[in-house]
Amino acid sequence: MLESNAISASNISLAPARSEPEVVVTAKPVESCSDEVLVSRSRKGERAAFEELVRRTSRLIYAHLLLELGDTHRAEDLTQETYLNAYRAIGQMTDAAGFRAWLLKIAHSVLVDHLRRTGRKKRAGKHAAPEMLEQVPDDASVDPAAQSELSEARARALELLRTLPEEYRQPLMLRYLGGADYETIGKQLGLTSGSLRGLLSRGLALLRAEFFKESKS
Repeated sequence: MLESNAISASNISLAPARSEPEVVVTAKPVESCSDEVLVSRSRKGERAAFEELVRRTSRLIYAHLLLELGDTHRAEDLTQETYLNAYRAIGQMTDAAGFRAWLLKIAHSVLVDHLRRTGRKKRAGKHAAPEMLEQVPDDASVDPAAQSELSEARARALELLRTLPEEYRQPLMLRYLGGADYETIGKQLGLTSGSLRGLLSRGLALLRAEFFKESKS
């Protein structure tokens, strides 16, 4: 598995979204609220509600950015920036049911701005089997040449993952980049256990098919 430092509400610092004092709500606990309710409460200035949204979506955003960048530290930094921007703009959101899609758009904008600022390009690499997603070339016991080859293979596995349809890409990136277990992935994407396992299985099959197609070319 790729290195995946935990991204959570506890290490995302949120600046005030507005000048008004935070609204303290003593109603239903945030943990038992739907996303739609949390968005509504966040729009009214309730910080705890937004922090719960962060807990429910942070792995998704981190994995999305890591997939595009191939760099854990930059992915963490841009995840933080994504949530800061979202926190400041949450009052303008009108479709509570589309929170995840809205958040991914913000993450994409943050990514594009970062690439423009730094002049960097997305990661690419050589042929690699899907299993390379699970290998981390950071072991000191691996000689530099082998480590470099494994890094390139891992980068290519990421490149193949980017080509998959979103319904397969998101569960796979959460599993292998975000390091999430099945329960967490289900919560992050709003999927049942059966649906999730089916998507992961079919997504891996597609990755392997793409790998063997390229290896023969």
